[in-house]
Amino acid sequence: MTDTGNNSKAALVSELNGLLADHMALFFKTKNFHWHVAGPRFRDLHLLFDEQAIALRDQIDIIGERVRKLGANTLTSIGSVAQNTQVKDQDDVSLSAEAMVTELRDDNAAMVKRLKAMKPLADQAGDNATDGLLDDWTDAAEERVWFLTQTLQ
Repeated sequence: MTDTGNNSKAALVSELNGLLADHMALFFKTKNFHWHVAGPRFRDLHLLFDEQAIALRDQIDIIGERVRKLGANTLTSIGSVAQNTQVKDQDDVSLSAEAMVTELRDDNAAMVKRLKAMKPLADQAGDNATDGLLDDWTDAAEERVWFLTQTLQ
């Protein structure tokens, strides 16, 4: 039986805002690495990081609008992103290219776990639209993990 009460919806919205924060933080980290990568694989990684940042950016608005469609408020500031994200800051601009790839792979893998854990919340809230979007977002995050993993081979 599906619980379409306010508690289920509130739990889903909270996780959607967390997912929104993760996307925003990971977008910024990926752009940081795009700007600061160096070494023999510069061109390939510079382009890969930019492609992944664009994909993350494109999902940000969809996630925020999903929260609004559910009648709730989204994140409102850099501070609210920092309070709600699971993505750790990385301010070291001298990381090796391999360390950057590894960190992005791990952050995206953590996002996959978060996305998969959200599926039951969407079901409990009776939210088929979010449930379907979660599948798309999971596939996109798994693709980023795959590309980054293969880059480390």
